[in-house]
Amino acid sequence: MKKVLIISISIIILIILSITIYWNLPIEITRKSDIKFGTELIEKIDDYKKNNGKLPEVNDWQTLEKLGLQKDNVEKPVYTKDQNGNYELVYIDGFDGPYLLWNSQERKWTIDFPKIASK
Repeated sequence: MKKVLIISISIIILIILSITIYWNLPIEITRKSDIKFGTELIEKIDDYKKNNGKLPEVNDWQTLEKLGLQKDNVEKPVYTKDQNGNYELVYIDGFDGPYLLWNSQERKWTIDFPKIASK
């Protein structure tokens, strides 16, 4: 009986410790595939802006799909832009944030709330 209790407590402690370590890992490790895909999108959006002199429109799905975005796909980031030539890619993982976010002003991946309001 004592052995079973010790094993059970050890397993519970190991699970709690594993979850705690995972939550504290950098996002570059925990969200590696999302960041890789998002970085490829950023390069394509920046190339589009360089070639066309402006960002693609948020509702121009023909252009956005050529760049790699997909409409109504929760696994892909959401693209938003403002009037000043800034844009964001946001991975919406649920109803409440914070979310995995890339902002063209900050030029880095963060876990935060969107700064550009989608329309």
